[in-house]
Amino acid sequence: MNCEQCQQTLKCSADTDCWCMTLPNILPISKSSGCVCRPCLIKNIRAHIENIKSKSIKEQLALARPYQNNTNFIEGIDYDMENGLLVMSRWAHLKRGKCCGNGCRHCPYR
Repeated sequence: MNCEQCQQTLKCSADTDCWCMTLPNILPISKSSGCVCRPCLIKNIRAHIENIKSKSIKEQLALARPYQNNTNFIEGIDYDMENGLLVMSRWAHLKRGKCCGNGCRHCPYR
């Protein structure tokens, strides 16, 4: 099976516990029935998180709330590495549910 976006070969096990189930299930339902690889799915999730900026903070928090207790941070979704430093993403801040007061670059509460 190939990723429907980049055509990379991938293993999909949707009928059992697929690797994609470890990522936040926040994307709108798609008409496509194909699978995407991990990098493409992370890219799609990041784009969706950027797109919901226009929604109220209450709506954004409602989307993140089910993942609030998930402490398995995912590079590319919850954080990025920049110059050897861990930079928390907008999604990580939404999952926290409130501002930490550190003046974070991606803080959605400002």
